[in-house]
Order: sequence, then structure tokens, then C-alpha cells
Amino acid sequence: MTTLNDLYDAHGQSPWIDNIRRDWLNDGTLARLVGEGVRGVTSNPSIFAKALATSSAYDDAVRAHPGLDDEALFEALAVEDVRDACDVLAGVHEASRADATRRYRDGYVSLEVSPLLARDTEGTIAAARRLFAEVGRPNVMIKIPATREGLPAITTALGEGINVNVTLIFSLERYAEVLDAWAAGLAAARAAGRDLAAIGSVASFFVSRVDVAVDALLPEGDGRRGTVANAQAAAAYGLYRARVGREDVTGLLADGAQVQRPLWASTSTKNPAYDDLLYVNHLVASETVNTMPDGTVDAYLDHGDPAVSLLEDPARRERAAHVLDTLAPAVDLDAVTTRLEDEGVAAFASSYRELLATLEAKAQATR
Repeated sequence: MTTLNDLYDAHGQSPWIDNIRRDWLNDGTLARLVGEGVRGVTSNPSIFAKALATSSAYDDAVRAHPGLDDEALFEALAVEDVRDACDVLAGVHEASRADATRRYRDGYVSLEVSPLLARDTEGTIAAARRLFAEVGRPNVMIKIPATREGLPAITTALGEGINVNVTLIFSLERYAEVLDAWAAGLAAARAAGRDLAAIGSVASFFVSRVDVAVDALLPEGDGRRGTVANAQAAAAYGLYRARVGREDVTGLLADGAQVQRPLWASTSTKNPAYDDLLYVNHLVASETVNTMPDGTVDAYLDHGDPAVSLLEDPARRERAAHVLDTLAPAVDLDAVTTRLEDEGVAAFASSYRELLATLEAKAQATR
């Protein structure tokens, strides 16, 4: 039987869970998952909204913050959840500090800046500083979107010693820019005399949504359907390996820096005709993270098979590269990924507004 610990110990990939709930913190569910091998947590407004709408676990917390407007109330609740989750993961974080065989630390919990700031560089920087300070834990990561406006915010935050989870990466071009922004941020941190070993970062490359968009542009029966997202992820992993081998980064690593691992996000399969672990089994590799919804974690524990991964097998990587090479003229992948970024920004903002409305209704109901 495959376990999450096997995924980490044998393959060097960290399984994170894409969910955070107050009731999981209260009843020990998160602690149990960590005991079973979960090594980090991600979250977003949609996840929080679902937990808020389907559980009474937040009623007392809402009552404890009277008089706050919706955004301030959400931030207060989210900070409490993330701080407590950081404490649950603290042991993982501390143990990974002592592991000299790895070029990174684990045990991080992510908290997103407001999605309404995705096109606002200075607003994002201010929010990252505030949230990092409010959580006050060394293993919190602040999620910043990989928009054009987000790139300088990523560099600034890392330069100030703020852990960053770069989110909403859809294209190889943007991913290369994220790697540059990360290296520039660590160089600034080094120049400021900061401890590079204490600054963690991951780059969240979104996977399944790419296949949804590309499949719609390919004819029925086309063999490339359901393969482009993983092919892009394989190319991204190649970019990562090349970038961390460049002289500027090797110098940072020699000075104690952690690598910025690729994190595979949006890994639940959207097309029911596809393997439910299409974006998990095939994307196993060292120095990567896969953040999975709890249902996908359950599926992996039931029938995961990391042996089929295409990332570290040269022949499979070559076939994946061929998929990308043959897409044009049927699919303009640059146009697809640009649209996905725009839609992702809009969708996250919409989810955030819906969350605030849900929170307002919860606050009124608990008064």
C-alpha cells in the first residue's frame, strides 16, 4: 500500500493538503493527517468559504470579533486558522531544518493576500508584510499571485525575509519570470544580511485547468487530450532544474538558501473520463510539492502509483516535450495560458467577494 511517507522518503516529493478548516484544528484531523505524512497546507478563499458555509465551527470565532467589517473579520479568522495550523506543522518544520540531505524545509502553511490586490504591487507588498507579522510563525507562507504586478512584490517580500508561495502560474514563460523574481529576492535578502536558510518559497504551477482549456480546442479522439498539462509541468520541472544550476542560484544555495520548489496545484482531475490521479502519479519527482484536496489524498492512499511519473524518466520526458512541440497550429498555448491567468485572477476575486458575503451572513446569524 502506498503511503504519503513513502512519497517523501523514497521519491523526495512533499505531499501537502489543499484544505484548512477550523473543525480540523479543533478535532485533531489535521494533526492526524500530519502524522500520516502530510507535510504542508495550502488554502484559498473558496476553501474557507466552503468551510464557513457548511460548518458551525466558526460561530464562536465570529462572535469573538464584533464590530469588524467583512474583510477585517475574514483576515482575523484566517490568521487564527493559519497560526494554529502552523503550530500543528511546527514539528515537521523543525525536523526539516535539521535534515542536511534536503535543500528545503517543509511544514509550511499558506495564507493568501486578498485576491482583489492581484494587479496592485504596492497593496500586495503591504498585505504580505501585515499578514506575515500577524501570523507570527516561521512556517507561514504568504501567497502572492504570479501576475505581472505580482512579480516585484514577490522579490520585495522575499528580500524582507517573508516566506512566499507564488500562486496562479499557468505558463512556462511566467514560471521563468517567477524563478528570476525569487533569485532576485534572495539576493536582496543576502545583501541585507538576512538568514537565507530561514526564507522558504514554492512556485505553484496550476495543472488540471490547462487540460480543460486545451482539450476544448482539440478534436474528439486527438491523442493529445489530457496530456498537455502534465507535459507543461514536465517542462516546468526542467526549467527548475536548469535554473537552480545557474551560477547566481548556486551561490545563493552555497550561502544557505533553500530552493524554490515547484508545487503542482489544481491536481484534482476535472474530466471524469480521466484517471483520478492523472496529475499526481505522473508528477512525482524530488524537490517538488503536490498539494492535493483531501479527496485526492484519499485516492492516492488507495491506489497511488509513483512509478509511472514522467518527470524523472528521460523517455517519458521526451514524449511529453513532443506533445508541446506538436500543439501548434491547433492550439496557441501562450494565448490559452494568458487567458487562464486572467480567468484565475477573476475567479479568485469572485470567490473572495462571495466569501465576504457568506461571512456577513454568518456574522448576522450569530449575533
